[in-house]
Amino acid sequence: MHIGVHGKQFGADTTGFIRHVLGRVGKNHQISVSPSFEEHLREGKLTGYSFETFHAEDVGSLDLVMTLGGDGTLLEAVTQIGDKGIPILGVNTGRLGFLATTAKEEFDQAFDHLEAGNYTYDERTLLYLDASQAIFDGLNFALNDIAILKKDTSSMITVHAYINGEFLNSYWADGIIISTPTGSTGYSISCGGPVVVPGSHNFIITPVSPHNLTVRPIVVPDDSELSFTIEGRSNHFLIALDSRYETVDDTIRLKVSQAKFRAKLIKLEGYNYFKTLRQKLNWGLDVRN
Repeated sequence: MHIGVHGKQFGADTTGFIRHVLGRVGKNHQISVSPSFEEHLREGKLTGYSFETFHAEDVGSLDLVMTLGGDGTLLEAVTQIGDKGIPILGVNTGRLGFLATTAKEEFDQAFDHLEAGNYTYDERTLLYLDASQAIFDGLNFALNDIAILKKDTSSMITVHAYINGEFLNSYWADGIIISTPTGSTGYSISCGGPVVVPGSHNFIITPVSPHNLTVRPIVVPDDSELSFTIEGRSNHFLIALDSRYETVDDTIRLKVSQAKFRAKLIKLEGYNYFKTLRQKLNWGLDVRN
């Protein structure tokens, strides 16, 4: 297999594990690393391994991409892969993640399953942003969420929201989040949004610190087209797609819909979403026991 590897900057405590991964994968497979991870490898003095560097135009030659880090690292890989349909395996080098679900202690067993073909694909819906201004270099998609947020002032903003052209609400708030079920356990849940199981075919609209306390998150079908205009004392606002963001002005018009492609996550034998949910959110944990 031709395996792409993308990772975050790592410290001395992770160097041994990174070395092990490169040695194990490179033993029987061709490795290409992302440009940013190549820099981290050189900074960590992990040289001497046989690998090439892949760029956006090379992604299509990969059989799969392995991420070493956390959920944010996997989201970066989703951006790099785009609509190429390359499967992703997330290996977590820190705490348990919702997306990067393979713990580093389980890597060898997970890679055995991978080589043996003991896995399926978990295809996740993405959001697509259509904007009246050229932003994000055409990479206008997100796996977790799209956020519209205030900038440059402590004053709240007003976001006028429409569903399929029908007026929904004017949100007086610090902003709003539009998330997929995958992203429901991210920024949205910290603002009071619900947990929505992946595959539920919904989007969640969650206000960020709304002025009207009766305004609640709303779940809408994912075949809806959502559109937004923004007002505020400042003429500049932030638009965030997962971990990426850009500053825009108040003339922008935004439309959010389901992307025409999906993220393909590798689901190894034994993986259970609800188990991850319980562990990550500490459900059922009672400090009295």
